[in-house]
Amino acid sequence: MGRCPEAELIARYAKRLTWPFQITELPDTGGKATPAGPGTITIAMDETGVQLTSAELAQKLEKWRDTGTREVRILIGAADGLTADERASASLFIAFGKATWPHMLARAMLVEQLYRATSIIAGHPYHREG
Repeated sequence: MGRCPEAELIARYAKRLTWPFQITELPDTGGKATPAGPGTITIAMDETGVQLTSAELAQKLEKWRDTGTREVRILIGAADGLTADERASASLFIAFGKATWPHMLARAMLVEQLYRATSIIAGHPYHREG
């Protein structure tokens, strides 16, 4: 991940996350993630997915945490989108609107939303309801 402005934003929010967090980048072709173990929930970012508010995402993460989910994986597709296998592995599809976003911007928005969700769960004042 180069030092583009988006990468700096991603790093800034990733540093603030108090939950264990890891970004794994796969090559455009032939890359395989490590298999998901038991207790893993996979979410796919897709423009056809549901549009959750920040509070709704926080509620889902909190519920999963409190019911023994070991890991939540969130997939962002490459330039050609998600593969059939990636789509099949997801139990939830979410979208940041109907627009298509550049990968690094989608990643930055996702990491910010994860930070926002953990802030909501912790009762931290970062998030303000409008």
